[in-house]
Amino acid sequence: MTYEMDIAGLKRDLPLCKVTDDLYIGAFVMFGDVELTVHCATELLKRAPEYDYLLAPEAKSIPLLYEMARQSGADKYFLARKGPKAYMSGVFEVTVQSITTKGTQRLVLDTADAELIRGKRILILDDVISTGESLRATETLVNKAGGIIAGRMAVLAEGDAQFRDDIIYLAPLPLFNPDGSIKE
Repeated sequence: MTYEMDIAGLKRDLPLCKVTDDLYIGAFVMFGDVELTVHCATELLKRAPEYDYLLAPEAKSIPLLYEMARQSGADKYFLARKGPKAYMSGVFEVTVQSITTKGTQRLVLDTADAELIRGKRILILDDVISTGESLRATETLVNKAGGIIAGRMAVLAEGDAQFRDDIIYLAPLPLFNPDGSIKE
């Protein structure tokens, strides 16, 4: 089963994936789809508020983060990692429970990056915002670093996220029943 999406004029068929016995989601993956990544970055930048830096949670948003930075001429962007790395001078850490990841996830930000974020307007990006847990964790990192949230953007707003007025997105993504019909 698939669901045909129109993402700001570009069509893609999303495979429907089981989350629970009565909930399926449309699997949206930008990895490997250069046309989709470039298109979404262009369309999001047209709608972006003023910002100093871009920040996204690891990992599915990395191509979008890079492409938006490239297209906008930015020389720096930030990635909230899933765990500390040896090269980090220190970390801020928060935990998150995502709809697409089993168990609790960690998001960390290097203290060197946090120094650059302090007092700056940060535009948070994600590929899909659903429950808002990854977004909330990323916001916590920005706030903890002393940054200012300039806005929240995603390619897709899934389920109830499409009714939030604090997210800029390109298209709504419904939730699905096991038979592939859209949940009401």
